[in-house]
Amino acid sequence: MSETCGANNQNRLIAGTTRLYQKLENRMRQLPDEIGQYLSTGGAVGLEKECLRVSEYGSISQLPHPTALGSALTNSYITTDYSEALAELITPPCHRVDEALAFLSDTQKFVYDHLDKEYLWATSMPCVLDGGDNIPIADYGTSNPGIMKKVYRRGLGHRYGRTMQVIAGVHFNFSFDDAFWPLFRELQSSNKSLRDFTDDAYLSLIRNLQRFGWLIPYLFGASPAVCKSFLGNKSTDLEQFDQYTYYEPYATSLRMGDIGYTNSKEKGVGIKANYNNLQSYIESLTHAIETPSPMWEKIGVNVNGRYEQLNTNILQIENEYYTTVRPKQVLKGMEKPTVALRRRGVRYIELRSLDVNAFHPLGVSEEQLYFLRAFMVFALLMESPPINIQERREIDQNIGGAAHRGRDPELYLARQGRDIRLRDWARELLQAMQPVCDLLDKWDTTKPYTATLRQQMACVEDPELTPSARMLREMREHGEGFFLFAKRKSLQHRDFFSSLAPNAQIYRLLLDEAESSIERQRQLEQADKQTFAEFLANYFAQV
Repeated sequence: MSETCGANNQNRLIAGTTRLYQKLENRMRQLPDEIGQYLSTGGAVGLEKECLRVSEYGSISQLPHPTALGSALTNSYITTDYSEALAELITPPCHRVDEALAFLSDTQKFVYDHLDKEYLWATSMPCVLDGGDNIPIADYGTSNPGIMKKVYRRGLGHRYGRTMQVIAGVHFNFSFDDAFWPLFRELQSSNKSLRDFTDDAYLSLIRNLQRFGWLIPYLFGASPAVCKSFLGNKSTDLEQFDQYTYYEPYATSLRMGDIGYTNSKEKGVGIKANYNNLQSYIESLTHAIETPSPMWEKIGVNVNGRYEQLNTNILQIENEYYTTVRPKQVLKGMEKPTVALRRRGVRYIELRSLDVNAFHPLGVSEEQLYFLRAFMVFALLMESPPINIQERREIDQNIGGAAHRGRDPELYLARQGRDIRLRDWARELLQAMQPVCDLLDKWDTTKPYTATLRQQMACVEDPELTPSARMLREMREHGEGFFLFAKRKSLQHRDFFSSLAPNAQIYRLLLDEAESSIERQRQLEQADKQTFAEFLANYFAQV
């Protein structure tokens, strides 16, 4: 009797899912051409790529951020993330995927031209780490904003350890065209204000990106192995690939797994933001920023005259909350992110689950970006109910499962209380994306969306085509561990950029920005009239 009930429930689940996909397809047919064109050619794409500077021997650089690259505090295009050695390259919002990649390429070329006996590591996971104390925290000068950024990073090191802070990734930023939203609101027959409608639509999109987000590490994960130096002397369940490398046979993205940076490392300080609407999201983050944590209180704040962290709360600031996707608003000065969202709503989406692609000099390929753009449209047009507690657990479980065992043909994920094989669900999703890609290709004669969809479908049918499988296969074929693989790829990419002719216009822009950013930092330092304690109090007092 129980088996019959279980089969009936599974059949109802499949039927319900099929109806959702059919509803999406019907909605696609009803879209006016004007809306379709905005979806295809409107909006903006931006990239943020983290890349670790390493010495000629492959160990993390101990040198400061090169002066020729400008001020890491004020440069719009080249900054640092956690470490002084972890460069972050930022493109402006671009209308086309190829424009964003071209700007990233020119920026990476510019960085390479100003490195001395160093190169950029080609993978997400670092190597040759001699303990966290040897990872230099980024420095931003003596202004109050600069000190705040350094203290925040010092706090992250105390809370989670420095080692995991130098894991690199690629962030994909995306927004829809402003002119799209009134048309879409009219199509939906909504009586909400344009601001509320837009915010709700972006949060709906984010919920679907979380539901289906396990697909990203499966398709694009590129960290199935890790250097033993990353874990130090810590015990691990990972298997030994060779004398210097740990791995998991079916892993796709250890970066997105248990050894990556999460806010649930320590019992009692975990946090889950509420994405059911913008107000709930803001309130859940604000609560974490304002709620003391006994564990972080043990660290202290101002200890013997030195700030060790910004505060002793669950989160120091919003950026500490690690998640696969965030709603974002462009900040004005030292504005808090939650305050900016409350004042002006959601401006764009930041997808953070992309590993650095070791098989491409830029760390991300054109095919990946076309797929992600289509994935964003798909997530917007699919129905997206609120996420309850059970589904929240399923989302976390699915991401972890895909990260550690994504290529296992017998891996099952959780969907609405039922198990479904990853490969079957992935096949469903990609098939459901076909009408979306057809629509986006309507205004592009090269049909890039259908082409990338076919590539990803092939990766579902044959997991050996995924970047994670390719990495392990190359390591075996070359008889090399993770370090030698990553170093070989890094040097190949260095040679690629060394032979690349610079774009004179962008090169001039980057030179000018480097010079002017140093002057802007100097002006900030001269303009400080407050003590750091006063500055910090005013920052957190924003409402």
